[in-house]
Amino acid sequence: MYSDLDGTMVGPGGCFVRDSAGALTMEPTRALIELLGAGIELVLVSGRTRAQLQEASRIFGAEGFIAEMGAIIGWDFGRRSSVLTGAAPPDFGGPLVEQLESVGLIDALIAQFDGHVTHHAPWHLGHETDVMMQGHVDVDDVEKWLVSQGYDWLTFVDNGRLPHRTMPGVDGPIHVYHLMARGLSKGRGIAVDLERRGLRADEAIAVGDSLSDLDMAGYVQQMFVVANGAAIPAIHQAAAALSNVTLCEADVGQGWAQAARWAAAQQGQ
Repeated sequence: MYSDLDGTMVGPGGCFVRDSAGALTMEPTRALIELLGAGIELVLVSGRTRAQLQEASRIFGAEGFIAEMGAIIGWDFGRRSSVLTGAAPPDFGGPLVEQLESVGLIDALIAQFDGHVTHHAPWHLGHETDVMMQGHVDVDDVEKWLVSQGYDWLTFVDNGRLPHRTMPGVDGPIHVYHLMARGLSKGRGIAVDLERRGLRADEAIAVGDSLSDLDMAGYVQQMFVVANGAAIPAIHQAAAALSNVTLCEADVGQGWAQAARWAAAQQGQ
């Protein structure tokens, strides 16, 4: 089971035992025990860093992780990992973040869009293969600007809304973005991980809450979208166009529990 973390498996403040309204609930915990008890391996798929997901893997009993939007694959309960480079030029060595900062591209991007996008502090720290940002900008406009700067191998990915987050001088909902090499995605990360495990797509499911999570649907048997994600019109419309997507009845952890129990039930058949 490939699972997004923030806004999917964990709710407000990254808490596993609170629902979207902040009330305490044991449903996600019970479902996690049922999932692991059925012999199903859990893999966390997130924009978080390698170190963050190594720790989360230990906490949730996850056998593996796919970090930084599909660029880092971890297994053996996070003790082993490998890095994917996508379309990054062969001579673009070292951590991507350090390289882009050294040529001034990040500062230029922030200036170009008048501060409507900036670092997603402090969670941007520790990233190796992507630049984690926040703001409210048109993704297509950013990608056109990247091409004009000679970085057509980079992409700018919208990883969903940040509830209750605001930025001075910025109107509209604040989103999390990832500046990263083309050819990398959560879905591609799943494909690499399944091949490493010797598994087929029909032996896996996924669950998420954002448009970037829907990329996982093409690499698994069944995809679940928790209700807080499905409530966003663009996500609902995109999910409706996919034949293997189920919209969960509940938000965050309780919706996640629906997906986990479906997987456990399939294993028992």
